[in-house]
Amino acid sequence: MQITGMLWGAKLLNYVGFPTSEVLGPEATSEQIKDLLDRYGQVLVKPSFKGGVGKKGKAGLIGFATDVATAMREKERLYFVEHKVGHSRAKAEGVTFESAIPARYEIYVSISDDTRFRAPTLTITHHGGVDIEELSKDQIVTIPFDALTGFKGFVVANALDRIKAPNEIISPLVQSLPKLWDLFNNYGMSTLELNPIRMMPKNGRLVPVACDFKCAFDTDDPAWKRLELPASLDSSNYSDFEMEINELRTYQGQSDVFVTNELGTVTAMTFGGGANALVTELLGEAGTISSDFGGNPPYEKMYEISRIVYKHWLAQSNVLFIIGGKANNTDIYTTMRAMGDALRDYFNQHGPVPLYVVVGRGGPNLIRGMAYLKDILDALGIPFRMFGHDSSMSGVVSYVKAIDDWMQVEGKAIVAKKMGIK
Repeated sequence: MQITGMLWGAKLLNYVGFPTSEVLGPEATSEQIKDLLDRYGQVLVKPSFKGGVGKKGKAGLIGFATDVATAMREKERLYFVEHKVGHSRAKAEGVTFESAIPARYEIYVSISDDTRFRAPTLTITHHGGVDIEELSKDQIVTIPFDALTGFKGFVVANALDRIKAPNEIISPLVQSLPKLWDLFNNYGMSTLELNPIRMMPKNGRLVPVACDFKCAFDTDDPAWKRLELPASLDSSNYSDFEMEINELRTYQGQSDVFVTNELGTVTAMTFGGGANALVTELLGEAGTISSDFGGNPPYEKMYEISRIVYKHWLAQSNVLFIIGGKANNTDIYTTMRAMGDALRDYFNQHGPVPLYVVVGRGGPNLIRGMAYLKDILDALGIPFRMFGHDSSMSGVVSYVKAIDDWMQVEGKAIVAKKMGIK
């Protein structure tokens, strides 16, 4: 479950006493908006989106008003506005009216569970208000910290010192940011991001004020339910495919998916978080989904996952890519048997499709699993290539991209003819 925006973000931050901008919802009256204008001089009118739609291209989607009439016109303009980035599209479902906060510095802060460090991490910069990917490495820093000792002020101080942040912002942030750990840790969050926190002058010092909010909850951790948040707040905007997969969440085996490009031509069934990150990045727009199906899923679950993936993506895919690192506990034979059986059943039900299969895996029962899958692919007439754990994963992805290019130019017709597909 994900939440974006300050309408509910302010309510969550109030649990731990973190200062926020004042926020009114779409139902705000003219009198309430005028009161906000009288006290702050200006309001920001922001569309409320479902789905993670980054900041790129959103500059024109924020309205500024110094009077009620302008605020209402901006409300009308933005209430159902549509925002598109690449192949991602999001439609607003209302607006918020937020107090303008004067500031000299804008801070980006996030706390997240990072698989690279296997620890919670702080990411921070005093060059906030932008997509952090645009910043150079000397402008932003990521520091892991010990979950047992918690998120202390010295973690903030060390991070800001490394990026040579101005002295006047360090003390206020050292005092205030540890409050975010209470919210993150006590209510089952996996990510908490504020961008920006604006450093507002007040009584001769700077006060950090949160002006935008994003968080994601670990739905396997029941702590988030204590907030009693309505289901309608979930801004993850799941597709039909994602909702079907998410219904398969169990105690055993991952079933994490995200649609990256509805027009992609490579469908990657990935095992492991590290493999997922690498494969998704290297495939780029060629990939249809980002996935992690590791965690030793039982046969029944892996079969259902495969059936759903094939139903949604196989017809448009040039390459079915089964990829993961060398597993410690995942039974490769069980997962490949399930994927192979589901593929055979798909062909029996829907008919054959011209397809190339690439496999890169390692782990228990690898040879037995590859042999089982090979027999099915041979029987279906599907061309394939298999790589063991000693192959470079990035090299295997490069091979997949070359096969995808070949399929688009001439390979699909060649494979279709070989498989007897008219």
